[in-house]
Amino acid sequence: MVSPSFAVSQTSNLHGTRTRVSPGQPRERLRATLKGPAPKTLGVLGLLAVALPINLAITGLALLRKTKQDSPQDLQASGQTILITGGKMTKALHLARCFHRAGHRVILAESEKYRLTGHRFSRDVDQFHATPTPGAVGYMEAIAQIVAQEHVDLWVPVSSPASSVFEAEAAAELGIPVVHGKPEIVRRLDDKEELVRMAGEAGLPVPEAHRITDPAQVAPLVDASTCRYILKSIAYDPLHRLDLTPLPRATRELTEAFAYSKPITAETPWVLEELLDGEEICTHATAIDGVVRLHVCCDSSAFQVNYEHLDRPEVEAWVAQFVAHHRITGQISFDFIIDESGTVRPIECNPRTHSAITVCEDYKAVAQAYLNTSEHRVLPGSDARSTYWLYHELWRMMADPRRIPERLKIIAAGHDAIFDWEDPLPFLLVHHLQIPALLLASLRSGKDWIRIDFNIGKLVETGGD
Repeated sequence: MVSPSFAVSQTSNLHGTRTRVSPGQPRERLRATLKGPAPKTLGVLGLLAVALPINLAITGLALLRKTKQDSPQDLQASGQTILITGGKMTKALHLARCFHRAGHRVILAESEKYRLTGHRFSRDVDQFHATPTPGAVGYMEAIAQIVAQEHVDLWVPVSSPASSVFEAEAAAELGIPVVHGKPEIVRRLDDKEELVRMAGEAGLPVPEAHRITDPAQVAPLVDASTCRYILKSIAYDPLHRLDLTPLPRATRELTEAFAYSKPITAETPWVLEELLDGEEICTHATAIDGVVRLHVCCDSSAFQVNYEHLDRPEVEAWVAQFVAHHRITGQISFDFIIDESGTVRPIECNPRTHSAITVCEDYKAVAQAYLNTSEHRVLPGSDARSTYWLYHELWRMMADPRRIPERLKIIAAGHDAIFDWEDPLPFLLVHHLQIPALLLASLRSGKDWIRIDFNIGKLVETGGD
């Protein structure tokens, strides 16, 4: 006997067999939907809905203010046409504002998955194009078509870890200036062991590092050294990247167990890297022909959504020497540890734009750095405000009310990296179109997500981009 909740019967008509669903079946579908990640997703959608009226009011006020007092920046001066890809990310929006407000025409592009990015509605974006995912069939052709159709003079890829090599390969075929590394340089910089080797080639201090292709290699290396280590995936891994468990563990068996808990294979190697003590620093550099044209330096952490520029000449000098030795063109971001003696050593490099660039508020100077027309290296001024992402700050306050005074001080001292009184629509539509659309897609697919990254404009997923 079939339970009424699942009962399905069939009837026939002139058009063939028709399935009739019993009243109980939608309830079963609802119960299935509410399992897994769905409650979390629905809860976040509810919180975003609560914030929507306030965001609408602020956006409306900004638009009204803009209507009453037009900015001369709206008058487009003669300039170049700049293609910026990776349009879902805040750093792409920031660069769009820099170029557009310096008198250039901005073309923003992003993969089809993120076509509803709120940044496409920015007044600093002249045209938006959706493309195939980098590396997918038709991607190179799509970029070439945009370059030809829009008469692009310069391409500035704002890369994700999954796209930077494909963008480098596409750049090599275009025949226009591109602020991005060559494919072989991007591959080496993305490899944490190769980074150590490249820094050593440039005569710079480095940590000890070993490539691991089998978990069995870990314990013998740890036993043979007096150093402490951490295991890090060479490929970008959103699930494991925040695990900084020090090795050795209390016993050799625990060290071995930890190594075997990681997905280490010959095809997906990891690096056993010396665990350094000291101050952690992150940087962004824009380099042209081996010369650093723009440099930003900030405190760092594993999940970084607060940036404040630090004046660290020793870090700036390290980056300049590395870039000059390897004749790098592109955007290159480092993480460093500075020990008690002042020695600067790298722990990671991403050959991509760093979100720390959002502290650079001199739009014209940033554009000149990328166009290689600045007379001097561009640095954030001493009066540069720190940046944060308001919805991340609100979540932190909700998660731990004891931190409310701390977070309020951060909000009072800095500025939101997305919100701009002259360009308010991205702030509204990132939070109430772009992210909700991704959450609804997750709800439909049943795929889980780890966290929302408003900075990068995506849901961080296991095996995601």
